[in-house]
Amino acid sequence: MKRALRSGRSSGFTILEVLVAMGILLVGMSAILGLLSFGASMTRNAALKSAGASAVEAVVADLEENFFPLVRDEVTGEVRVGAPDAIENRPVPGHEGLHYWARGSGDPRDRATPGGPLRWRVEVELRWTTAGRVKSRTFTTLLLRQVPFGERLRRELIEGESPASENHRP
Repeated sequence: MKRALRSGRSSGFTILEVLVAMGILLVGMSAILGLLSFGASMTRNAALKSAGASAVEAVVADLEENFFPLVRDEVTGEVRVGAPDAIENRPVPGHEGLHYWARGSGDPRDRATPGGPLRWRVEVELRWTTAGRVKSRTFTTLLLRQVPFGERLRRELIEGESPASENHRP
């Protein structure tokens, strides 16, 4: 019988081939991990922007309903919308740990309107605590001196508030 001649090469991978394969794998995995962290960062950024927009909408909705008090005219007995009181340290509805301050100033061109200016420029400051530090952001919005019909009914009928004695609620 003839013996088959063995070549000096075995049928496995050389160390060089294994190192090249591991290098390609490392580059591919690094690219994938980089994309994942970028995607996570973009998702977090979008979530924070969405939460911020939601908080601002909640503040503006709260201001539209509660910024202007109802007052009764002592002479005619007519109920009208009065000038706003400043709001201090009021919690933002639906956003735990977030508070706002608001101060209004009337449009100087509206001085001839009975009961004061119709248009109000409102400076709003949002404050929250994160990592033991108080942070804040300020924005400005414009409001008309009015109380929505539903809020007016709630104040007069459900809560039984008398417009003559009503002060701005906290």
